[in-house]
Amino acid sequence: MDLATFLSTDTWLTIIVLLALAGTLAGFLSGLLGIGGGGVLVPVLYEAFGAVGVSEDVRMHITLGTTLAVIAPTVLRSLAGHHARGSVDTNVIQRMGPWICLGVIIGILIAKDASSEFLRWIWVVFGTALAIKMAIGRDDWRIADELPKPPQLEVSAFGIGIVSTLMGIGGATFTVPLLTLYGRPLLQAVGTATGVGAIIAIPGLIGYMVSGWNVANLPSYTLGYVHAGALLIMPLSILAAPFGVRMAHRISKRRLEIAFAIFIACVVARFLWTLLASA
Repeated sequence: MDLATFLSTDTWLTIIVLLALAGTLAGFLSGLLGIGGGGVLVPVLYEAFGAVGVSEDVRMHITLGTTLAVIAPTVLRSLAGHHARGSVDTNVIQRMGPWICLGVIIGILIAKDASSEFLRWIWVVFGTALAIKMAIGRDDWRIADELPKPPQLEVSAFGIGIVSTLMGIGGATFTVPLLTLYGRPLLQAVGTATGVGAIIAIPGLIGYMVSGWNVANLPSYTLGYVHAGALLIMPLSILAAPFGVRMAHRISKRRLEIAFAIFIACVVARFLWTLLASA
């Protein structure tokens, strides 16, 4: 669909409103929960791109690449906010960073040749785990009071990098519970996870651009698997992130976790429906 046809329909206004709301909510949640906002953006962008006729063969890939384009500056803004408040453990980031980055590279190589169905199944499996984690909401569970010695933490970081890249999320979804299980305070875990999110989002964004550069059936206004619609969402997401950071230091997040768990469960159900319907 070309731009003139797109703007001549009633769909464009709905999509712009959805993208604006998703960008704002993603930024807020990035600061509040350290989740990077991908959990919100991926389902919204998937439906939005479907509404304008993006081919199913590349729809999920563009969704993931565009999501990472949005959350890259968002997690950087959240990182700056948490670092200013002293809630970022740079030693943890230094330990996990190289392995996270390696996982992102492997994730991009997998996504490059993966089908849309495979990427949606990844979301179904790990989205279910995310919904359960949010519903349980236990941040006081402990395995130990100190982070594990090599190579346990490094292997976990590698896995986080792969899965997060295939889901289009910032990795804090898995990093926060990992750090709290090993005795790190919740706010420090959230703040440190924003650093992990930056390590995932920036190389992930570049990877999706490069891997989709010469792919057929891409819609107009894309750079590889990254759509220019990210430019609409990005500023709203960046502006909303500091409000989430402030809220994280003031209130209990239990009700929001429950609401988010319900939302993710609906997303998983939607992806599962598309998979079963096309089987």
